[in-house]
Amino acid sequence: MLISFVGNPRHVYMEKKAVLHSCQQIKIRYSKRVYEYVHQAIPIQEVEVINVIKEKYLRRVKVVPGKKIELDDFPTGWAQDKDLKDSERDEIKERALQILEENRSALASAQELLWASNTYAVMIILQGMDTSGKDGTIKHVLSGVNPQGCKVHSFKVPTAEELDHTFLWRYWQALPNRGEIGIFNRSYYEDVLVVKVHPDRLVNLPPGKSGRKFWNARYEDINNFERHLARNGTIILKFFLHISREEQKKRLLARLLDEDKYWKFSLSDLAERRFWDDYLDAYEEAIFSTSTDIAPWYVIPADHKWVARTLIADIITSRIQSLNLSYPQVTGEALEQIEEARRHLEEE
Repeated sequence: MLISFVGNPRHVYMEKKAVLHSCQQIKIRYSKRVYEYVHQAIPIQEVEVINVIKEKYLRRVKVVPGKKIELDDFPTGWAQDKDLKDSERDEIKERALQILEENRSALASAQELLWASNTYAVMIILQGMDTSGKDGTIKHVLSGVNPQGCKVHSFKVPTAEELDHTFLWRYWQALPNRGEIGIFNRSYYEDVLVVKVHPDRLVNLPPGKSGRKFWNARYEDINNFERHLARNGTIILKFFLHISREEQKKRLLARLLDEDKYWKFSLSDLAERRFWDDYLDAYEEAIFSTSTDIAPWYVIPADHKWVARTLIADIITSRIQSLNLSYPQVTGEALEQIEEARRHLEEE
């Protein structure tokens, strides 16, 4: 039997009709005793606790600011620990999907608070190689969120007008308002990734070499941009969906073998695949240079889509909940007006 909790418990409690949701999501196997919770803990059966998303594993996918990284050190699959390696894959997948559903529900509630409090904005950045699952993540993680408080922006090749401005200009136009969740499907990081791999695409700039000094200046611009946003109440979460070259090949072939997926395929996907190592180098440098305490990067294993979606949903939900938001308090004259309106309607 599997039970889901939210938080980080030292002890596990259980009501007769519902599980108490106040701890970290964990997988539970019954052994001798569990604790029934009414007004106090009454021991009736112990449990063996095995986390599905352990705190230490979430720390492992978070990039430590100032620490050099090699993406080869981050798994693209998911073998969290011996317990999960020895478990049935379908069992773990089913459990992860349960967590995803719980987080979707929690995220919908958190977004309502975010909207009502009107104090913070949340900006989610999704980056990754072609076919890494950015579109699917948006669809599955944010499916329960109220569209009025959520905006998705997919940034393509810059237009002539956008190239006539600084590289951050077009992203300023798309920032989420207070109370909103904004998702950038690709972002200003393309301007230290694609154009670094293809320097011929750097246009309309003053003469000069695009060497280390140039790229360091761009990283500095990005850090200053994100620091400004954070100071003004924008929560920034950045996810690199990390897939293997082999998995990308499988997904590209799937598009070519299914007529219903032909529309997803572009010859540019194959062309860019030839620059795989160059892109990894560019990502490593960009992530190292821009992962900060206020705007951390998470390297998400994405070979299994359900793993990536579950991790991202958990991180987003936990971060919004950590803000400890509350609904605006109605007092004074406004409260009197509400009470008067209620009496009026009840007397009709």
